[in-house]
This record gives sequence, C-alpha cells and structure tokens, in this order.
Amino acid sequence: MVRTISIGSKKLGEGHPCFVIAEAGSNHNGKLDWAQQLIDIAAEAGADAVKFQMFRAGKLYPRGAGQSDYLKQPRAIYDIIREMEMPYDWLPKLAAHCGEKKVFFMASAFDEESVERVDPFVAVHKVASYEMTHEPLLGAIARKGKPVVLSTGTADMDEVRRAVETFRDSGNPDLALMQCTAAYPAPLDSLNLRAIGTMREAFGLPVGLSDHSRDPLVGPMTAVAAGAHLLEKHFTLSNALPGPDHAFALEPQELRIMIRKIRETEQALGSGEKKTHSVEAELRRFARRSIFATKDVAAGEQLTADNISVLRCGKLPSGLQPNEYPRVLGRRASRRIMAESAIQPSDFI
Repeated sequence: MVRTISIGSKKLGEGHPCFVIAEAGSNHNGKLDWAQQLIDIAAEAGADAVKFQMFRAGKLYPRGAGQSDYLKQPRAIYDIIREMEMPYDWLPKLAAHCGEKKVFFMASAFDEESVERVDPFVAVHKVASYEMTHEPLLGAIARKGKPVVLSTGTADMDEVRRAVETFRDSGNPDLALMQCTAAYPAPLDSLNLRAIGTMREAFGLPVGLSDHSRDPLVGPMTAVAAGAHLLEKHFTLSNALPGPDHAFALEPQELRIMIRKIRETEQALGSGEKKTHSVEAELRRFARRSIFATKDVAAGEQLTADNISVLRCGKLPSGLQPNEYPRVLGRRASRRIMAESAIQPSDFI
C-alpha cells in the first residue's frame, strides 16, 4: 500500500490527482514583479503549487569552487549563485500572492537557516536532489513535522533508502519521492520513468517525476501513465531570458498545455475496473450480435445454417447470444419465425 500524504486540502497517493508543482526556481532574475508574474502564470495554467528556491552562495560552495562546465560561463559558480539568491523578505509577499491565486507556495531550502526562514510560509518542504545526502539538512526539515518532497537526481537506490530512513528515524513519515535526472536539459532517454514504480514498490510512498527534459509532454504524460503521484516542471516567462534555468524551462503556453494534458491523461487512464462504459451503451445495443432468422421459417421446420445466422442487431430487438448458435442448429421451430427476427428461447423445441 502507498502512504497517502495530505498537503492542505490536497492528497498525494493512490486514487488522487497528480499534484503538479510549477518550478519557478530562480527564473525571477532578482525581480519581485517577475516572481509574482510567474505565480500568476502557474495559477492560470492550473498548477497546484509554485516553487521557488531559497539558497545562499556561502552555504552552497566555497569561494574557490571554480567554474561549472555545465553552465559554460567563464565565471566562478560562487558568483553566479550569489546573483541568483532570493531575498528572505520576499517570502511573505510571494506566499501571500500564492494565497490570493489559490496555489500552494513552496520554496526549496538549501541550508538550515533557510529552512527556518521558509517554514512559516509553506505547507510542504522540498529537498533538491543534490541535498539528499545532506543529513543535517534533512533532519532540520524532518523536525518541522510537515510533509516533504524529496528529489532523487544523481542518486542510486542505496542513497534513496538512506534518505528515506533519515526521515523515518526522525519521526516524520510523510515523505514523497521524485524520480529525477540531474541534467539540464535531461535527454528523454535518461528519464528512466520505470524507476517511479521501483521506488513506489520499495518504499510504499508517493512517487513522482521532477522533469528536467525540454519536451513539455513526453515525460509528464508517461510519468502519469506510470502512476506518478506528483510532477514538477521548470517554467519561465521566456526561454530568451538570461540565466541558467530559462533555456530548458517551459514557456507559459507550454505549461498550460502540459497541465491540461496531464488531466486528460488521468481521465484516459480511468479507474482500472473493466466494465461497460456509459458512452458504449448505444453501440453495445446496436452492434452486438444475436441469432437471427435469415428467411421465413415455418413451424416445425429445422433450423439450419441456411435459415439462421449470427448478425448484428442494429435497432431490431435482440435474442439469443452467439454462443447459443451450436445448440440451436438442428432444432425445429416451435412456431412460425419471420425473416430478420431474432431467435428467442421459445422459438424452437
């Protein structure tokens, strides 16, 4: 059984809609009004939550950490991260704006002080992939007693298991996991969406996808079909903006389409119970077959392949089902049977 987790009025787990997190990250580029616009876009698109990132360069890297090959910028990673920092005094403003737009406010905290700053404003904490081995941070988050979403990019199964045990040992079992490939953008053949089922079965927790691929639909649709309980996707005001995360993020129209397609995919998956659907009722009556007389049959006449056949009913009344055909062959009519009438149990002896 998969544990069900409550985030406010929303639930994560079997039988509940996929919880969609629109990842704004640092795509505000240091502008509060851009951050608020991102919230507006996510709310209009139908996201359940909007997530930002709360970090401080001095608590992520030493000053001498050097340059990131991935970013391909001739600048120290410390300086790049410092420019991307979100001010702490934005937290109440963004949380209030999310409240007005009826979406959950989220902010990944990357250090213990940021956990303390973020906690009053969130209903759920998020742990970024690179922090999943930072056990002091995990402990600080677990002790807040709120649900936690943990991304698992770069991790193997043993590392995921240890992180899960850290939360359970801290007395906070309300944990959801996210399959994630930590590449920006992540190639589609790297997403490994079958890991969603692997982790769900191993830990009995809600599992979803933090999707860093550029494609707006393949990863999310496949994840939902694979049973994802939550999904996170980066988005931006424009791919043309400067900054490390804009190029692989979805633009507003793509985010709207993605969320609409997630909901349509959920509808298409259905309940799993195999039964006749209401939309099939008309054609079930019209196109199902019965045994029909193909000619007028006199009372006492033998029923043979020459005068009866298995045909679709259309709008004619139905009769015996096709599986009865061998039993009817060779019997004699108990009364006159008109051509194109369905054979009834009382029509033969």
